[in-house]
Amino acid sequence: MAKKVFLYGAPASGKSTLGKKLAARLGAAFVDLDAEIVARQGRPIPEIFAKDGEPVFRDIESQTLAAVIDETKTDTIISLGGGTLLRESNRQLAEAAGTVFCLETPDEKELARRIGSEAGSRPLGNKAKERAPHYNSFPNRIANSFEAADESLVVISTGLAPVLLEGIPLVADGNVASLYCQAGNQTIRQTPLAVIPSGEEHKTPETVIGLWHAFAAAGLGRKDMVAALGGGVTGDLTGFAAATWMRGIDWINFPTTLLSMVDASTGGKTGCDLPEGKNLAGAFHAPKLVVIDTTFLKTLPPEILADGRAEMIKHEAIGGGSKWRIANGDCGMADGIPSAREIAENLMVKVGIVREDPYEKLGRRLLLNCGHTIGHAVEKLSDYEISHGSAVAIGCVAEARLAVRFGLAPESWPTEFAARFQAAGLPTEIPAGMTEADLVPVMMGDKKKAKGGIVTFALPCGWGDVRGVPVNLANGKLERV
Repeated sequence: MAKKVFLYGAPASGKSTLGKKLAARLGAAFVDLDAEIVARQGRPIPEIFAKDGEPVFRDIESQTLAAVIDETKTDTIISLGGGTLLRESNRQLAEAAGTVFCLETPDEKELARRIGSEAGSRPLGNKAKERAPHYNSFPNRIANSFEAADESLVVISTGLAPVLLEGIPLVADGNVASLYCQAGNQTIRQTPLAVIPSGEEHKTPETVIGLWHAFAAAGLGRKDMVAALGGGVTGDLTGFAAATWMRGIDWINFPTTLLSMVDASTGGKTGCDLPEGKNLAGAFHAPKLVVIDTTFLKTLPPEILADGRAEMIKHEAIGGGSKWRIANGDCGMADGIPSAREIAENLMVKVGIVREDPYEKLGRRLLLNCGHTIGHAVEKLSDYEISHGSAVAIGCVAEARLAVRFGLAPESWPTEFAARFQAAGLPTEIPAGMTEADLVPVMMGDKKKAKGGIVTFALPCGWGDVRGVPVNLANGKLERV
């Protein structure tokens, strides 16, 4: 059965713009209800309002909605007018035919700019405040959307993943599959074509080969696409398998952990680990669509949420702090579940850098490696018993201390930086028994290694001050070049 997704919300909230982009990524049809009304009536909407009045327009709108629902036989994204579902019969009709997603209303300044730029095209102007209770009555939400590298569309939402996943060949993480794809809790109503065992230790060439075999068994061709449902490991492996299957097929990423949502979901990096180091085999292959659905966060334990917070704090260091925290007060982060808006704001730090340097040609993207050079070494030396997020927290603080050692940051900075990670329940000290001498050989094997034993670190020197600094490892210790 063809699926219908209805986009709803205040006038000028971006329903038509998002609808066109979403339909293009999914290979679905797109219908703008207002445009359909104009085409069928042969006159613009302001003229209908002016000559016949709003009640007549609402009758026409209802008739057109019913006709569109009846006539669409393929997967379709339908953008509704800002008042279409005020009529209860229309709401019932749409909800019976598909799923309604309400777009969060932009702030008043942005809304006024959009409406003003289309003067005369919106006869009722700005009704966002007046209709706020109505818009808030829709449980399925879209908080934000934007494009990352290679026109990869990112949509941050609540409830969108199960709807869009339906009918797309799926690779799922083992834990996620048991939670959402099994009988008794079939939130995801399909059987994955492959299930990847959970854990970094499975991020191997052998797992990629297994995915190729699964793609072959499913008959995936060059015009097909595949979806990844899971954390960063699942996305990296599925994206790499997609990049190399028949010389590249499209894929969609549905990250399910906070860490993968704010880090691995965007940027286009895919790959697998080798015994010599993390992510040494890989390719740039951005997903056509990234659907960040905060519903998945509700089932995550605190320690997994904390892993994601580590990358968010790293982004704060790069971007200069968090507007969201300033606006809402910083009460610590041990409870861990961020809002969709907070995720969007934080992720935009990474997206902004990736847009500038999508293929790591300009050096700008190096900033995202903050904390990772030492962090990856700690992770590997622990045989991955230390999670990636915990390793990033440890690495960020260790590299902040290195910045002080090199005279690039004030003495108080590592303590201040560490406090942010500690508030999220994250470790900040290199484990007992691991020394600088132990870490250096591992860092020498990092994929970002330069000639002569020199590795460029992204050293955190303060909020909004992360710098690329060459460090000489040739002598078995960390020395500034």
